[in-house]
Amino acid sequence: MPDKAASTDVVELILDDHRRMEELFRKMRSVEAERADALRKFADLLVAHALAEEHEVYPALKRFRDVDNDEVEHGVEEHADGNKALLALLEVKGVGGDDWDERLEKLVEAVTHHTDEEERTILNGARENVPMERREELGAAFTKERAKNLDEGCGSLDNVRRIVRA
Repeated sequence: MPDKAASTDVVELILDDHRRMEELFRKMRSVEAERADALRKFADLLVAHALAEEHEVYPALKRFRDVDNDEVEHGVEEHADGNKALLALLEVKGVGGDDWDERLEKLVEAVTHHTDEEERTILNGARENVPMERREELGAAFTKERAKNLDEGCGSLDNVRRIVRA
């Protein structure tokens, strides 16, 4: 069995990010964890991931006949919903209060809905209809774009505000 960590398949890379987001949600909910640090990591990951999907992956997948273009467009809309929920949480003063918990749950709900839907529709369609060679090319492009966004601190409060207002 190939080493998953070394995978360049865009489907596997996206799924790995989804699992990392779930792990960060658990930390943001935990009173024992460094919740503010988990939020910073989550914000960077969410924004970098979504931008890389929108710039590199989604446009390429729309060219494949058996990948549902409506689902791809819907994925972009759900990224916007996730960014709005992220901004609401980033703007909370103080970690762990009622406002934090309420906004965190709205973020969890928005992102979990999106990742579940994306995995069932877009990613299954890509796995079934996009040749592995092309998925690996998309994986390389996704990884490069994601890294560029992470290097730019894309999850900062100011940048998330800019994205939401765009």
